[in-house]
Amino acid sequence: MLARVISGALLGIDAYPVEVEVDIAQGLPQFSTVGLPEGAVKESKDRVKSAIKNSGYDFPARRITINLAPADIRKDGAAFDLPIAIGLLCATGIVKADRLKNFILLGELSLDGRVKPVRGVLPIAVSARGWGDQALLLPPENAEEGAIVAGPPVYAVRDLGEAVALINGEKEFTPFRSEQGSAEALPAQDGDDFAEVRGQEHVKRALEVAAAGNHNVLLSGPPGSGKTMLARRLPTILPELSFEEALETTKIHSVAGLLNQQRALVRKRPFQSPHHTISDAGLIGGGTYPRPGDVSKAHNGILFLDEFPEFKKNILEMLRQPLEDGQVSISRSALSLTFPANFMLVAAMNPCPCGYLGDPQHACACTPVIVQRYRSRLSGPLLDRIDLHVDVPRVSYQELTDCREPESSATIRARVEAVRQLQRERLAPFGLYSNSQMQSRHIRKFCPVDEAGHRLLEVATDKLGFSARSHSRILKVARTIADLAGEGQIRQQHLAEAIQYRGLDRRTA
Repeated sequence: MLARVISGALLGIDAYPVEVEVDIAQGLPQFSTVGLPEGAVKESKDRVKSAIKNSGYDFPARRITINLAPADIRKDGAAFDLPIAIGLLCATGIVKADRLKNFILLGELSLDGRVKPVRGVLPIAVSARGWGDQALLLPPENAEEGAIVAGPPVYAVRDLGEAVALINGEKEFTPFRSEQGSAEALPAQDGDDFAEVRGQEHVKRALEVAAAGNHNVLLSGPPGSGKTMLARRLPTILPELSFEEALETTKIHSVAGLLNQQRALVRKRPFQSPHHTISDAGLIGGGTYPRPGDVSKAHNGILFLDEFPEFKKNILEMLRQPLEDGQVSISRSALSLTFPANFMLVAAMNPCPCGYLGDPQHACACTPVIVQRYRSRLSGPLLDRIDLHVDVPRVSYQELTDCREPESSATIRARVEAVRQLQRERLAPFGLYSNSQMQSRHIRKFCPVDEAGHRLLEVATDKLGFSARSHSRILKVARTIADLAGEGQIRQQHLAEAIQYRGLDRRTA
């Protein structure tokens, strides 16, 4: 007796169909699973056996073989529990085979037959649109996630008995409808507000420039100057996620198992803030079966690295590829996966190990050698990939007690969104959406500089020793500043502001 059940599995953040073949033959009782199953898949036989018995069905005491096709790709996770159990019930005649072919099944089984949630449902629901006209049969906790996309119908089943009744048509079920599957359902940004920040007007300006052009930024200042507070408010001035961006971000969070069951769609731009003791696999991604790291979880959002020089140097150097390419490639002997990692890097650091270099209120206890060793933890190539280096000085008492109301995040975000829209229209023919993504050919086309600007750039490059990459970054930042000013051509004042955002280059020149 042979039964076939369609399920799905993840490969990176994408999915592919898996045909679960169940064969029950004469012979001594045995349960074997083939098709490169990982540990959780191999253990499914015990969960499936108990779930079938405790749901009131007979478990066949025969030779059982489960094949997961394609057999040359590793399968992991507990999502194959429900397909295997239904396949066994189909092979024994309890489930109708002619109706089973109309469903894609996913779900983990508890020992009493309840269907439990699994990760990665959204990528499977997206891919399932090209697999045929089957409906998705999912755990109730995953139903919202599976129904977000305009894909196959989604049915939620609480236990194995409900799954059998649904497939056999013994009970009427209504497809699950998602209320989150539209761009109109996305709310405005909320949370902290720039109106709560006193002083630091030049830092707010730098963060507005960074948000407008999606530029990476490094904040440097003494302890307590507000670096972390400012960084945590940066998401409130970024444009809201489009539905397509939200869907792409949600796929990554679904694969990582981070989705909220009540809110199956990631509605706000991610803000990832890993501790400096994080491992390379935790930040970049990896493992025996690669999973996305924090750089991918920050896709379409912000990766905030506090105490930047305290991260291990090899981990910091791994940031070069995602900062340059917007993705991370992870290679293993059996497979190679690519995770999207198009994030905005915001880093914060002290100017020296004690933190008080240049602070008029505290004396610095660090020698020049110690300061140089501390800064040398950040390599030149890494600093070149950070567009804005911003000093964050200590806030004075007068600034803290100033009664004037600072600009709100909503006001700043309106300017940022207008500039982002201008960039999308300008760069749409090239498949780009922000100034930070421009390559050399785009810079030559969209970053015209007047004669005075050329002279300023020449003097700055000679005096400060800017690299070719720094020169390109200056032009891209100047383009954003000109966009904020409503100027079509980059002028001397725009370049001057962009150059003064290369603080660490000046110090180390």
